[in-house]
Amino acid sequence: MTVKLLAMYRRPDDVDAFLTHYRDVHVPLIEAVPGLAKLVVNRVDGDLMGGPAPYFLIAELHFADETIFEAAMASPENRSAGKDVMTFAKGLVTMLKVHED
Repeated sequence: MTVKLLAMYRRPDDVDAFLTHYRDVHVPLIEAVPGLAKLVVNRVDGDLMGGPAPYFLIAELHFADETIFEAAMASPENRSAGKDVMTFAKGLVTMLKVHED
């Protein structure tokens, strides 16, 4: 069963600075996390129910199973990515653990 970490980001004040840091610094840190099977980064286009979208960017980190996910979360590489996210997205990010049915 695939396990995912969803990182959902609200719109930052400086979109360009956020995206530059995300792409140039944060993504390479995420890609170094052991056991990561796939990274999907989604830009939110809008809320189909009307009104403003609650999120600006949603990242999906895919892991093959629970054991691999837990090992990845405990890794030094993931700790580095976690420290980094607090430097550019503190107060903007919500993280969820989900699985595919």
